[in-house]
Formats: sequence, structure tokens, C-alpha cells
Amino acid sequence: MKIVFFGSPNSAVYSLKKILEEGHRVELIITQPDKPAGRGKKWTTSPVKRFAQAFNIPVYQPARIRKDPIALEKLKGIDPDINMVVAYGQIIPTPLIYYPKYNSINLHFSLLPKYRGASPVHWSILNGDKITGVTIFELNEKMDSGDLLAQKELGILPGEYAHELEVRLAAIGAELLCKTIDQIDSIPHTKQDHSQATFAPLLKKEDGRIDWTKSAIEIDRRIRAFIPWPSAYSFLDQKRIKIIRGKVQDSKSNGLSPGEILGVNKTGIQVSCGHNSIYMIEELQPEGKKAMNAYAFSLGTQIIPGTKFL
Repeated sequence: MKIVFFGSPNSAVYSLKKILEEGHRVELIITQPDKPAGRGKKWTTSPVKRFAQAFNIPVYQPARIRKDPIALEKLKGIDPDINMVVAYGQIIPTPLIYYPKYNSINLHFSLLPKYRGASPVHWSILNGDKITGVTIFELNEKMDSGDLLAQKELGILPGEYAHELEVRLAAIGAELLCKTIDQIDSIPHTKQDHSQATFAPLLKKEDGRIDWTKSAIEIDRRIRAFIPWPSAYSFLDQKRIKIIRGKVQDSKSNGLSPGEILGVNKTGIQVSCGHNSIYMIEELQPEGKKAMNAYAFSLGTQIIPGTKFL
């Protein structure tokens, strides 16, 4: 099958690689533009573009595809059988969606209609879900609301981080995507129940700030959901501290105020949370420094009774 592939992050590479292994022809890859990243603002390319370059697949990177007439002209020149979309990062305009013979299909990392939007994996962790999955659906003009073609469930592991879950979803999603292509002429279309739709909006940096009045369980979910971006953070002595790893403690905080440090040991830093609970910070990253063991951090920081994360 002749394919135009839309995708950008590493999670999309799994599908792209699987498509090629199955013998399909990817004639063009459309991905996000190069952008500056990191402290040095070095220009970086998307993982999908790097993969495409390694396999000599043509790449196009429109800044705003909805206002880019060249993209449609490229599709007309290729005349693909289908467009495949995996975490592309832009809304694809109607003329591109419906141009190929089989239109456009999308791999989404949730069980639609649950968690429509840009950040389904993060919100499934944040909300404490036990089950998630992947969905293959047909694109239409509305966000993640097209007909369902295939779904597969996946259990969320205890203590799993969003980036770990995304890797597992990307792998099973790639398999399901290829099976769907093989059955594209006969696979049934199922309308979504729009009344059951929930949403997973794009994360913002400020979403990562920890509210210590929440329970330790809720705080743990936020930390696991927001690594590596936007990251969960708090302030200590007016300095931003990213919280990278930790665990919920079985003991009680005995009424200490939320955010107050109860104690420090070689395991980490114990912090009082809401609902009389305790969270043990095991790894953190001080502002402007590398990630480090929480106990090592405490040795160079004055932590006295009453010191609080804010």
C-alpha cells in the first residue's frame, strides 16, 4: 500500500518502522518543523525526521499545515492509498484528510472516546486509571471523533511513568495499525458514543506544580504523569525543585502542615501531604543543576524542622 505518514515524536517511529517491515511503501513523511531545544537552543529535528533521513524517505515540514497549499500538491503528486497519522502534532485540513482512496486513519493512545486530545497517556496516569489502550480511527474534521476501526486494551502497571506507558502503547499500536491496514477493505466502522467523550488537553508548564494539600497518592500520580515534561515541581527556599521519583509512605503525617519536611534519611526526604499522608522524595533536580539523589541534595541544603516545600 502506498502511504503518506504524518508523525513527529519517538512514539510515532514504532509505527513507521513496522509499516516498512510489513512491506508497505511510505512515499512521504510529514512532520513538525525543526526547532530550538535545550539550554543552548540548538536546532533539533523530530525523531520521525531522523528516521526518515536514515531510510532516505522524502520529508516535508510545514510550519502550519492548515494554511499550507504545498502539502496538498505533494499528496496529489504521490496519489497515496491512505494517510496514516501518529502523534503528528497539528490539525490536518479536510482536503488532505479525504484525498487518498482510503482517506486518513489515526493511531491514538487511549480507548476513544475517552481522552480525546493531545495528552491521553499523561491524563490516564494522572487520573489513576488501571486500564488504557490504543485506538485506530478514521480522521474527520473534528478532534478525535471519527469512526472507530480497531481498539486494544492495555493494563497500566503499578508505579508506571507516562513515558514508560507510552512506549508500551506505541508498540502495540504499531501492530494494530498494520493489522488494520491489512483489513482496510472489510473492517467495520463503528460510530463513537460522543456522550461518553472525555478530554486530555495539552499540558502546560504550570500544570506540574505540586499541591501538597493533595494526598500522597495524587502527588505520586502527578510526578509519574509529568516526567519528562512538563515535570512536577515545587519550591524550596524560593528555588524551583523538580521532583523526579519517589513513593507513597504507609505511615501518617500526624497533622503536620502540607509540604512540611518530616525527616531525611538515606532513602530520601519525607514530606507531609494532605489527608494525613506522606510522600518520600527519592530523586530530584534543583534549579540549574543535574538530577540527584534526594539524600545527597539534603546534605548540601539546610533542612531544619519546619522547612517546607511550597
